[in-house]
This record gives sequence, structure tokens and C-alpha cells, in this order.
Amino acid sequence: MISLQVNDLTKKFNRHTIFSMLSFEHEKGVLGISGANGSGKSTLLKSLAFLIRPNSGSIVWKEDGHEIGQEQLKANTGFAAPYINLYSELSVIENLRFLIEAGGVPASESTLLALLERVQIPHLKDQLFGSLSTGQQQRAKLASALVRDPKVLMLDEPGSNLDEKGHELVSRIVKDASEANKLVFLASNDPGEIALCDNILSIES
Repeated sequence: MISLQVNDLTKKFNRHTIFSMLSFEHEKGVLGISGANGSGKSTLLKSLAFLIRPNSGSIVWKEDGHEIGQEQLKANTGFAAPYINLYSELSVIENLRFLIEAGGVPASESTLLALLERVQIPHLKDQLFGSLSTGQQQRAKLASALVRDPKVLMLDEPGSNLDEKGHELVSRIVKDASEANKLVFLASNDPGEIALCDNILSIES
């Protein structure tokens, strides 16, 4: 099992403080990160995933009680967000195959097709990512977060640009991950998505 402990985390951009002296733990289930647009939800997720560096404080990830480093954490994390895009010039299935093989694992065609079925876009497997609608792209991004069967799942506004069926899909992904004992982070200002969470961390702007 992977766990997270955050102590006195502070992030500033120039003179603007995004969050200050933030401390919390997450060891099981789904942690919701709520707050208004611009409150720092995405900045916090990026910090936890080591995509950006906080100004001060500590982020400690452990697996089975032993601290793990950035590369091990990144290899075990699936991250979906509106600001993280796939390659426009590759098809949907080519993007997923690239993500798996970049980690040194052979990509099974049947596994990729099953994943596209799960996110409701099997018929788009050969379409270029850049040619998709925003809703279709969001489904492909969700697939990319799941493609390595990660132990940690970070979802930033996962319902962005999705219809009702898409929101139901997000609910299933979150519940399935939690039931599989994965550590889930869900940043959102959507009450329906926050309702999926076991615990909630509120970020104030």
C-alpha cells in the first residue's frame, strides 16, 4: 500500500501565496481536494506528483512503510487533467501504446481495446487525438491515466467537458480504483465529484 504525508507545504508564485503551511495525510480511499477556481487545487496536485517544486515543506511517499522516491512514485501514478494533453499527431490507441511501452512494458492490443471500451471510445481508436472533440479527448485522457494500472490515481477536474454518461464514467473509475485499494486524489469544485470522496481537503484562495 502507498501512503502520503505532507508537512507544512507552502507554494508561492512570485509574491502570491497559493497555499501555506499545509499538512495532511492520505493512506486509503479517495481524498477530495475542493475549492474555487484559482484556489490552488491543481498546484497542489502537481506538487504532490513532483511536477512542480513547492517553496517549503515536505512531501513523503511510502510503500509498505518504506519511503519511495520521485521516479518510483511517477512510475506508479496515473494523472489526468485538462492541462495534460496527449500527442495530437498520434491516434488514440497509439498514444496509449506509447505510454505503456515508454515504461518498458509490451503493450497488449486486447488490453488497450478493453480500456477504450471502458472509457466509451473504442470506435475512436484510430482517430488522431488532435481531431477529437473536447469530451472525446477527456475520455482519452482518463484512459491514459489508467493505462499502466497505477497504484496512485490523480484526477484534476475529471468531469471537464463530459456529458452525463461521462460523469457516470468518472464515478465508476473512482469507485473501482478505491475498491482496488488504490490511493485516489480528486481535485474538483463539482459537488457531485466531491461526493465520491471519503475525505475532503478544502483549499481556500
